Amino acid sequence: MPHSLPVQLRATVRFLGRILGDVIRSEDGLAVFEEIEQIRQASVALHRDGPDADAKGVESRLSQLSLPDAVRFAHSFACFLQITNIAEDQIQRRRGREGDGRPDTLAGALRSLAEAGIGPDQVADLLADAVIAPVITAHPSEVRRKSLLDRAGAIMEALEAHDTPDVAARAAHERELVRQIAIIWRTRLLRGVKLGVADEIENAVSYFERSFLTELPRLYAHWRELTPGAGVPSFLKIGSWVGGDRDGNPFVTADIMRHAFARQARAALDSHLARINALGAELSISATLAQTPPALQALADRSPDTSPNRADEPYRRALTGVYARLAAAYPALTGGSVRPTPFTGQPYTGPDELKADLQVLQDALIAQHGEVFAEGALPDLIRAVDCFGFHLATLDMRQNSAVHARVAAELLKVAGVCADYEALPEDERCDLLVRELSHGRLLYSPYAAYSEETAKEYAVLQAAAEAVRLYGPEAIKAYIVSNTTSVSDLLEVYLLLKEVGLYRPEDPADTRIFAEPLFETIADLRDAPGTMTRYLALPLVRALLAGAGRQEVMIGYSDSNKDGSYLTSTWTLHQTSTALVAATRAAGLSLQLFHGRGGTVGRGGGSSFDAILAQPAGTVNGHIRITEQGEVVANKYADPELARQSLETLTAGVVLASLRKRDVSTREAYGAIMGRLSEASFRAYRALVYETPGFADYFFAATPIAEIADLNIGSRPTSRQATRTIEGLRAIPWVFSWSQARVMLPGWYGFGSAVAAAGLPPEQLQELHRNWPFFSTTLANMEMVLAKADIAIAKRYSGLVEDRGLADTIFGQISAEWERTTQALLSITGQSSLLENNPDLAAIIRSRLPYIDPLNHLQIELIRRRRSGDDTPEVREGIHLTINGVAAGLRNSG
Repeated sequence: MPHSLPVQLRATVRFLGRILGDVIRSEDGLAVFEEIEQIRQASVALHRDGPDADAKGVESRLSQLSLPDAVRFAHSFACFLQITNIAEDQIQRRRGREGDGRPDTLAGALRSLAEAGIGPDQVADLLADAVIAPVITAHPSEVRRKSLLDRAGAIMEALEAHDTPDVAARAAHERELVRQIAIIWRTRLLRGVKLGVADEIENAVSYFERSFLTELPRLYAHWRELTPGAGVPSFLKIGSWVGGDRDGNPFVTADIMRHAFARQARAALDSHLARINALGAELSISATLAQTPPALQALADRSPDTSPNRADEPYRRALTGVYARLAAAYPALTGGSVRPTPFTGQPYTGPDELKADLQVLQDALIAQHGEVFAEGALPDLIRAVDCFGFHLATLDMRQNSAVHARVAAELLKVAGVCADYEALPEDERCDLLVRELSHGRLLYSPYAAYSEETAKEYAVLQAAAEAVRLYGPEAIKAYIVSNTTSVSDLLEVYLLLKEVGLYRPEDPADTRIFAEPLFETIADLRDAPGTMTRYLALPLVRALLAGAGRQEVMIGYSDSNKDGSYLTSTWTLHQTSTALVAATRAAGLSLQLFHGRGGTVGRGGGSSFDAILAQPAGTVNGHIRITEQGEVVANKYADPELARQSLETLTAGVVLASLRKRDVSTREAYGAIMGRLSEASFRAYRALVYETPGFADYFFAATPIAEIADLNIGSRPTSRQATRTIEGLRAIPWVFSWSQARVMLPGWYGFGSAVAAAGLPPEQLQELHRNWPFFSTTLANMEMVLAKADIAIAKRYSGLVEDRGLADTIFGQISAEWERTTQALLSITGQSSLLENNPDLAAIIRSRLPYIDPLNHLQIELIRRRRSGDDTPEVREGIHLTINGVAAGLRNSG
């Protein structure tokens, strides 16, 4: 019987930790090793001995470190936590190979549905029209450099190989582990310069190259085995915001968008060409020994390959022609040159032409040699072309509605249509926009002078039009409108798209890219169904959507949480999702939700599988897009095997959520209870964050927000405005800062007060927890956050606030609410301690705390030193190393 996850993890971490210790001893000497080891042992003892332990010993040792020693210590514990993550990922990797017995695989989902009387035909019907897409974004909370991610992959491979009974081989693999860990020990953990958007594009493409390009075709091949006789369409594809998301990021320009597509195309075409080349080496079938169907013969005859050595090898000749045509398309698509080839061909105009030629070969192989050729390298290549085309990942555009309004106003004014568009009431705005969208006259003039903002936005639109023409309709499909509050916010996008030919005012009107709202704040989410009802009632909009039959709506987890508390955000998103289904259905359309989730619970994080299963009935229906952000991208997709598990889990969740039968008999009663809790949570949270005098000052002093802003982890500014306000702060640094300070406030604050204010019998909330997946999942995520929080460490961070009266007042409120929330959760779940019912997770978190806590203590001391005037590079490096280590230890920190 396999050991539990904590036992396996402990053994692997001890093994890798021993190697790290040996490396430190060997390279830095025994004295350095012993100093680090003494602090480690003291911290472990502190956690082992529990509440009666004396924390002063650890704090005293840390405070006595010289600055160089403090930096080295931070580096060592950060390295150890990176190694712990590698060990955990490796164990997860192995567990993923246990087969399809788990419920979060497609096989498990099929089995579960079969037990409920839902057969494979219904699954096939669902997937025939399904859209499932993880969307990679560049939102910054990933503190690891790509160099470390590469080393993590190498260590996992060496760990894999080390698990062998061959003693000599084990020794060799252990030497490789020593080499790789020695490299990590001497690798700079921090980036030396701030990331630019081009760097973020490179990082995103590295995941596509490392995992998606190889694993997606393999997944589809596996799913085809599970559903024999039913074709499996390419319902699972990849999206990206990197290079198209301009909201608050002034560095995303037209040239950046062109660069993003060129780089993505290079990755896709390099992969396609390599596969074609390998197939050419493999398919040596001779026409003298097998029949050649006419279509294959025609394709071979069109090939520029006239070598007598391959005259009787139609597959090879055909593939030479295919390679030549794709190579000829390469320069225009990528801006670069491909490996020289002796043959030239007519460039493919799109991936459909390439796929059609490959299908000729596939059909011939199956017709002449049987179904054994329905699997293998050629069908995997066809699937890759179907999934990735020439563009690799569909790029969303995103911009704030306020920018669109200003640009539209300037275009209308310069064109003499409306002197002050922004002064118009909403109804008049909409009437004007509908009129402008009904004819072909353009507003933009190359002879007029425009503001820098308008010129920049127009240039981006031109780049988008070029991308659609060059890479096809899958290149860009959605234009996300941040801060959507009205119908005009969406119509303005079509006005701008019209200027570059992406919207055409024909009869009926047609668009290449669809405007899609992003509802973010609590108020906007509550208003969203009404906004969409008014929008979808417009004949122009109904005509635009008639072909697709579906409207996508994006809902934001991060900002709604920052606006109104975790509980209120979660419940409002749940209610809004259900209401949006009704609104789109009333318009004769289907709804596709786009979930703007982040890594932490405060930004919609937690188990994706459980979150999908907890979605309201009728809101999934085989269609979902989900953002993948920050360190979660690396956690899920840096390793090909983990990527495959993550993608299968996502698909299994969508299939189950779409088809399983739901008991909705208690929905109204449970919803009424949640409504009471949500309103009380909203009031408690707003009272602290937005109504308590001096709260912003407390936040900026009692968390490392200023130090995080100096980290080189992303191109986007941390605040929307250059002011010290909570309203102006982005949700990502808001959550990241509270995580570093071990408060985790966005993931739980308000729940305890809500339970107390609602005055409900405990048995009633216990019933919700037992019977309602939405409520149990909400509490499970909250419980994980509370387990990672440490109110004693949080109190030490409050000591950074100079105004002691303010610090005591606000921390007193936070501490009291933490106690209320913890006790309320334990009462509802029937536990005596956090995670009592999830001992594996509890053990994993506990095992990390002795290494995280000292980094927090050191971070506080270094921040205090910096804020007192010692802003040397060494102090900043020490602070940033502690941020790196704490983030690595918590894993889902941003």
